Amino acid sequence: MLKRLLLTATACLLLGSHAYADTTIKLVEVLTSPERTETLKGLVDTFEKANPGTHVEITSLAWSSAFEKFATMVSAGDSPDVVEMPDRWLSLYAGNGKLENLDPYLATWSETAGLNVRALEVARAVDKKAYMLPYGFYLRAMFYNKVLFKQAGIAEPPKTMDEFHDDARKISAIPGKSGYCLRGGPGGLNGWMMFGATMAGNNDFFKPDGTSTLSDPDWVKGSAWLIDLYKDGLAPKDSVNWGFNEIVAGFYSGTCAMLDQDPDALIAVAERMKPDDFGVTPMPKGPAGKAFPTLGYTGWSMFSSSEHKDLSWKLIQALDGPVGNLAWNKRTGALPVYTAAAKDPFYSGDQFKGWFAELADKDEVPTIMPTNLPGFAFFADSLAVKTSQQALLGQITAEQMNTQWAAYLTKAKQKQMSAP
Repeated sequence: MLKRLLLTATACLLLGSHAYADTTIKLVEVLTSPERTETLKGLVDTFEKANPGTHVEITSLAWSSAFEKFATMVSAGDSPDVVEMPDRWLSLYAGNGKLENLDPYLATWSETAGLNVRALEVARAVDKKAYMLPYGFYLRAMFYNKVLFKQAGIAEPPKTMDEFHDDARKISAIPGKSGYCLRGGPGGLNGWMMFGATMAGNNDFFKPDGTSTLSDPDWVKGSAWLIDLYKDGLAPKDSVNWGFNEIVAGFYSGTCAMLDQDPDALIAVAERMKPDDFGVTPMPKGPAGKAFPTLGYTGWSMFSSSEHKDLSWKLIQALDGPVGNLAWNKRTGALPVYTAAAKDPFYSGDQFKGWFAELADKDEVPTIMPTNLPGFAFFADSLAVKTSQQALLGQITAEQMNTQWAAYLTKAKQKQMSAP
């Protein structure tokens, strides 16, 4: 299927191909995995064949260190033409004037009309200008290991936070097993925000005056709940350092029985587990009867410093046009940005039912974190990681951690509000 999609993309691109004399386009990938990089190279090969004389130089950064390494590249003047842009970085680079506004390109692109409303909304998350073209959405849902659940005497996945904790305790009683795959290292902020909002019963990150809600007692309860889960031994001890690859491996290896993750984890899980051995279900609800699964997005952005903007836009079209986007998302697991793609048979299987059930439940509220806040990238990828690990290890309390978070976010939000 992937090969056929790539061949179709080649045919489409060749219709409008031009020769470029030894032109190099620099492309940076930051959400790196073997599956992603393989697919990216295939799409790039298709683009290069359609544009003779063009070479795309791919730099793949490991997500655990991508923020620091990419920032170093940019500060050293080694900016790419096109970059894979996570939602949490968008305000940083758009706010610094580093990114090209894609609206003029989208205005004349025949495929713009096929993008769903949410895609165009997040594309323009900063200053209402399209500083990225999203390629997919990442909505959190709960993976659960049916084999371990049965072994622990649990009939169905948890529907509430109390059931989640009780199930984790029962599974952790099995020698060598843990209830929950905790992401205590890079990229772990989603879990803290999600459980905090679920315990608080709302996803309001700020009060009208710009004060952060994260130091409010109910939000602190969410952090304390997660800290206690770890301290009680219901997650692997070394999960305090786990990132994406570790939590996914922890799940498919049977080390831990529950994993909150986006559809991109499904690729590795489905390759290593039998379909009947795991399921995906909506996130458990809190005291208010609601859950707030985080909704993230990633896409492609063009740097304003690019000397080959028209060609860079052609590369973005190749990567994120309907054919290339479907090939990419089938390998990365992201939910589609094109209205028509949602009807593809790939998304109709049982494995995606958990996410679509979540979207259909009014009490499962998709939550976009305040990624348009200046300084959010540093907060998510540096400050939050350091302080949450300190809290998990008992070096600071949940209240102290949330107070630090609230102070940082309040200052950033009020500065944003006061800007002309």
